[in-house]
Amino acid sequence: MPSLFEELKRRNVIRVGIAYAVGAWLLAQAADLVLDVMGAPDIILQSLVAILALGFIPVVIFAWAFEITPEGIKKEKDVNRSESITTQTAKKLDIATIALVIGAVVLLAVDRMVPEQEAGREHGSLPQNGADTAHVGGSHAADMEKGSDPISDPIPAPAERSIAVLPFHAMSSGTDDEYFADGLTEEILNSLAQLPELLVTARTSSFSFKGKDLPVQDIAAQLNVRHVVEGSVRRSGERLRVTAQLIRASDGFHLWSENYDSTEQDTIAVQEDIAEEIAQALDVVLDADKREAMRRSGLRDVPAFIAMQKANELYEQAHGEGNQIDLLRAANRYYEQVLERVPTYNAARRDHTDLFVHMLMNDATGGGQDIDAYTAEEVAAALPAARNDLEQIIAHAQDDNERFNAEFDLAFMNAEWSGMSARVERFLGQEGCDWPTWIDNIAIPLGFAERLLGSMESRVNCDPLSSSAWQALARTLVWAGKPEAALESARQGMNRAPGSWLAMQQTTALLAMGRFDEAEAAIDAQVLAPWWKAHNRMMIAAARVDEEAIETLHSEFIQARGEMGDRYFGLLYNAWLGRSEQANEMAAKVDQYVFGSQALITITLWCACGAPFDLASTPKFATNLKKLGMTWPPFSPVHFPLKEGVAQIRTTP
Repeated sequence: MPSLFEELKRRNVIRVGIAYAVGAWLLAQAADLVLDVMGAPDIILQSLVAILALGFIPVVIFAWAFEITPEGIKKEKDVNRSESITTQTAKKLDIATIALVIGAVVLLAVDRMVPEQEAGREHGSLPQNGADTAHVGGSHAADMEKGSDPISDPIPAPAERSIAVLPFHAMSSGTDDEYFADGLTEEILNSLAQLPELLVTARTSSFSFKGKDLPVQDIAAQLNVRHVVEGSVRRSGERLRVTAQLIRASDGFHLWSENYDSTEQDTIAVQEDIAEEIAQALDVVLDADKREAMRRSGLRDVPAFIAMQKANELYEQAHGEGNQIDLLRAANRYYEQVLERVPTYNAARRDHTDLFVHMLMNDATGGGQDIDAYTAEEVAAALPAARNDLEQIIAHAQDDNERFNAEFDLAFMNAEWSGMSARVERFLGQEGCDWPTWIDNIAIPLGFAERLLGSMESRVNCDPLSSSAWQALARTLVWAGKPEAALESARQGMNRAPGSWLAMQQTTALLAMGRFDEAEAAIDAQVLAPWWKAHNRMMIAAARVDEEAIETLHSEFIQARGEMGDRYFGLLYNAWLGRSEQANEMAAKVDQYVFGSQALITITLWCACGAPFDLASTPKFATNLKKLGMTWPPFSPVHFPLKEGVAQIRTTP
């Protein structure tokens, strides 16, 4: 072996092998960068790597069998040892190898420091949300407003350790690659959100930039954060390449960046490392408890987080398109796949409940455009199914806040309203970006509106591009007797995250101030579904006592949406117009349903008219209201002369 080794050295076989390996690696890396920018198919890079690997053997054989001489290439056996110039060739090979190594170092530096190019970004953004008439916690609507002037921004300066994790770009187009990239992003976001030192923008707002080519500074300004995480994912068979960068928005400086070349089996380790490196780059000290909280926050299961992204996509579509129940039912099939693999993942259980809530609410109010999309048997099973989801969330809650939020929602859905005032007090001392789904429906009519404002502002800061967050803030301000501030918030929300329910809050704020003409002009300036325009104009006509317009607008509403025995909007209209007999009749019907009390307090909240019906017509609701300790009638943010002048609503059952 020593003589063979010496001969390999003399013939420069080792030097040729080293130079070839370095050169091949450099060529492959350069090709990877260029092909990423071009958006070329993975097969091109795979073929190149295979050719380079196979080429190593013939190159080494050639170096052994042949030699470079002044007369050209000759077979080694034909060269006189005394005339061999392998020593000179060795020096040239050393210089070439050093040059290749320098080139490799430069390429690595460029790859680490330059942000991922976006030329390969071909995926569109998630569907925008539209009007959701039955989603009682708020709207996921996204009907665009036009004609609004930019106004001052009340959001405070971003927190020093505020961060948004943008959707990683899927740089390959294989099956589920985009869902894989979104799932990896959400895992990182969820991990970082467990750290109390960081304010992490919610998924709704961060993912609104998916597929959009905007400067980091603009995105950070819209999300009110100081730092942005972006990256890309390329999958090719078992091969996985992930790039990630933490960027300081003020100057675009990369505080941290890394490339990960691994296999899909290492996905969880890669995700955890990215989250921990980002946290440490922001000077967060990670102890064992924080690391454990970060690990417990996610799914840690690739098939599960792909299924979760498919479920989320359908969930978003359900809150923006007509066939809501069918879409939520399809979403639940994916949520159930997630829970089959990771039974303790509460985020899937929370959204899984939404289908049952819509069935129950629509059943009680006769509302929703897909009321025929479910059976009586499904409705009967809906409340037990929702209870089961909430009980499982309580059992697997990761912290006290998550447990409390689920307990609050379970008490609301079960109409166990005794002690709800104490629960609201407990919520008012809660920090963070999570809250009970039903807190608004109880706390605002109960008289906590002004004290809720801090929580509502926090909700906007956590999710600044969520239409439902802005409308919740505007609605709370109206109920707190601050219509000017409500109007300002509604307009800001329309500029940032327009939505149909938010447009209604703008109308409500203007009516609370008696600015009827301005309310009409605001409706004209917005792009809304015809039935939504008719609905808002009906509210305006009732407030300004324009009886001539009322019948026309009601006909327009029915023509655009269909009447379908809708007790939700019917109750609102009859209350606004002072038609107490019709309002009481509808309320009595709602009261008979299993979800009747929950629907009636929701209608009371959205009516903004004091008492929409007489408690004598709703004995079940009256009993639950007594448990709640709520004063009846509640505050009336808007003055409706027809209601107050024609119908006297009694205050006792």
